[in-house]
Formats: sequence, C-alpha cells, structure tokens
Amino acid sequence: MAKLRAAIIGAGQIARKSHIPNYLSMEDEVEIVGICDRNIEAAKSAAKENKIPHWFSDHKEMLDTVKPDIVNVCVPNKFHCTAVCDSLDAGCHVLCEKPPAISYNEAELMMKKADECKRLLSYGFHLRHGENVRIMKEKALNGEFGKIYFAKAEWLRRRGIPGWGNFTNREIQGGGPLIDIGVHMLDIAAYLMDYPEIDHVSAASHDLIGKRKGVGLLGDWDPERFKVEDSLFGFIRFKNGASLSISTSFALNMKEKDRKCLEIYGDRLGASLFPPETFGEEGNMLTDTQYPFAIDEDLHLKSLRNFVKACRGEEKLLVTAKQGAYVQRIVEALYKSAEGGEAVRL
Repeated sequence: MAKLRAAIIGAGQIARKSHIPNYLSMEDEVEIVGICDRNIEAAKSAAKENKIPHWFSDHKEMLDTVKPDIVNVCVPNKFHCTAVCDSLDAGCHVLCEKPPAISYNEAELMMKKADECKRLLSYGFHLRHGENVRIMKEKALNGEFGKIYFAKAEWLRRRGIPGWGNFTNREIQGGGPLIDIGVHMLDIAAYLMDYPEIDHVSAASHDLIGKRKGVGLLGDWDPERFKVEDSLFGFIRFKNGASLSISTSFALNMKEKDRKCLEIYGDRLGASLFPPETFGEEGNMLTDTQYPFAIDEDLHLKSLRNFVKACRGEEKLLVTAKQGAYVQRIVEALYKSAEGGEAVRL
C-alpha cells in the first residue's frame, strides 16, 4: 500500500513535540507533505526543521495544493470545528487534538460531517490507549466487574496553570482544567462504563487562585488574563442508576503536585487505573491484584499509530467521533451547571 500523505494544521508545541516526530518515525507508512499555521513563519520553521516540502498560512490552500489523505488538527479549541470540517470536505481522514470542540453542537456537526463524507474522525485522547485502560476494558466486556454503578475521576494539579499559550483564555479554549485535562478522565470513564444515557449533571467551579498572583509550577500566569476556572467539581447521574464524579484543577491547595485518579466500582470487582489494580474476592478471601508489567510506550505515538492503521484498514479506530461528542456533551453540561448553579437535565 502506498504511503499516506499527511498534512498538519497548526505548528505549535503539540505538533512539533508529538505529531511531527511521531509521523517521522512511521516513514514506511506516512509522509508529511504540508504544514500550515496562521503565523507563516511558524509553519516555515517547522517545515524547514523537519524537511516538510510545503508550508502555508491558510489550511484551505494547503488542502487544495497538496491534497493529503490524512490531516492532523493541532490548533486551539475554538478553531477545531472549521479545520476538521474543511478537511473532511476535502476527502481527508482527520485526527483532531482533544477536546473535540468548545461546544456539543460543534462536536455533533463534526461527527455528522465525517459520516456524510465517509471519512474517519478521531480525537487525541491518548490516555485511552494505555495498557491500564485495555486491561480494565477487557474485564468490563467479560463481565468481571458485574454492574458498574460508580466511577470516580480526578486530574488535579496543585499549581499547574500553564504560563504559555491560550490555556487561560475562555473564548479560545472554551474553559480551563475541565476541558484541558479533566476531559481525559471523563473519556476513559465513559469508555469503561460503555457510554450510558445521561440523566442529569451538576457542578461547581471556582476561580479564586488563578485570579491572583502566585507560585506556578508550569510557568508564570497573568492573573489579569485568567478567564477560566481554576477548579471544577461535578457529578453525573445516568439513567441506568450509575453515577460518575469528576474533580479537576489547574490550582488547588493540595499536597501532591499532580494527581491522576480513575476508580471504577462494580458489584463484583473494583479497580483503580493509576496504577492499574483490581479489588475483589475469591472464595472466602478478599483479593487485590496489581499489574506491574502493564508498561506503556509513548501513548501519543500509540494513538497516532492506531489512527494511521485505521485509515489503512488494518485496525479498528479506538477513539471515534461519536464517543468524542458524548464526552463533549458532558463537558458542556458541567460548565452550564457550574455557571447557572443548578443541575442540568439531558
């Protein structure tokens, strides 16, 4: 099979540190034929550094000129929908960085566009590709958990407000830690719980730390430009009786610098994913099982490899457009509840 022709929209950090080098490591299957960025100098420098033959400031011009097979969307959240839909219309399969968009309507539009164009659309939920998730999903499919009735999801940072980029700009990003890091935990939880129908969502958010000067572990931030939540705590109730809690922060006065946690509770087995462990009983004895050999390679690379192989018809796509839209719906409802002070029914 001929190499897939890849193009990249956005020449920022995620493209340079992850997408480009990972594609270059797959040179037998993929060749990067173009990159674009509204800052033409950024596109040019990324192209020169990585021997990409063409660079552009306009993604439509790039799509028309180099005619790629696949496109990676690496621009801020506000611009995902336009870039994705234009790429799908151009006949390309698309891998878009997470989150899908800044609204559920956009995520749904992108999903429908992919169906209409008969093209694959995936999102950069790279943590979903971990061995910890694979192990627990297999157990869920085998019925080992029994009925999963509760999940606890956390990604908390003590002082992890990014001091660069647009992470504190609500208009461009759509929100703060929930839409940036908490969304990863929501994605894994929804996947393991098999996307149950949502009944209602409630949440509270806070911006008490980010709006004042403080000590940062990810660079200094500007309190005057801090327009997002620094923490959010939410609860999702599903129509099958199960529930999910989510806690996420850029800044929280906690002990650890950074904490990822996802716990799953069934009536036959429970589990924690960071690191992977299960908790159950066997005979007349309670049992704890660890998985010390569940070691991952670069999950960004694993995500990209799955996308490429799915486009080549060699694997099933792990992260789908429909799944991304489901997670986006929860994110939007959590923000709506936090802003309105009331539960949101879906």
